[in-house]
Amino acid sequence: MPIYEIVFYMFSLVMLAAAVMVISVRNPVYAALYLVLTFFSAAAIWMLLEAEFLAIVLIVVYVGAVMVLFLFVVMMLDINVEPLKEGFVRYLPAGILVAVLMAAELLVVLWSKSRFEAGAYPIPASHAADYSNTKAVGELLFTNYLLAFEVAGVILLVAIVAAVALTLRQRAGGHRQNPSLQVRVQRDERIRLVKMKPEPRQGS
Repeated sequence: MPIYEIVFYMFSLVMLAAAVMVISVRNPVYAALYLVLTFFSAAAIWMLLEAEFLAIVLIVVYVGAVMVLFLFVVMMLDINVEPLKEGFVRYLPAGILVAVLMAAELLVVLWSKSRFEAGAYPIPASHAADYSNTKAVGELLFTNYLLAFEVAGVILLVAIVAAVALTLRQRAGGHRQNPSLQVRVQRDERIRLVKMKPEPRQGS
């Protein structure tokens, strides 16, 4: 077996095991850490497929930003795990039944489409040394998918504005800065000289 396939199956098994642990562990901090391991394994598989840009974005954005935020939120909430353990055994049979049905449906779809044939997933051809995955993604993104990219940007901008508008509160007694007044202030308004009589020295 070539080293390419060995590395692929190794990272695939690690990713599947970590994904199962994300939904099976009861500690939310452990679940977030297993999700980080899942992202790293997926990034390694993308590196094997010569999608370096997507792999780096997955690590930098999701592992470096989103998951760190998740961990901070989980630790700040101080979730009580004891109530989560109470109904686990009671709902376990229903959960197993749903999981078995979903797995059966997935296998039926895969077998009906002949996804397990030898040539279904061929190894991608190697690119030249001067090939740039980032350039290829940029050319597709700003040519064929420019409209979808712009629409996604507008939707994200609307979401940011909506989040700021929903969290903005007018509080009575609050102090705010007025930048327009600050830039128009004069020199005499910044400093005020006050004349005071000298205080007598103690003990004199």
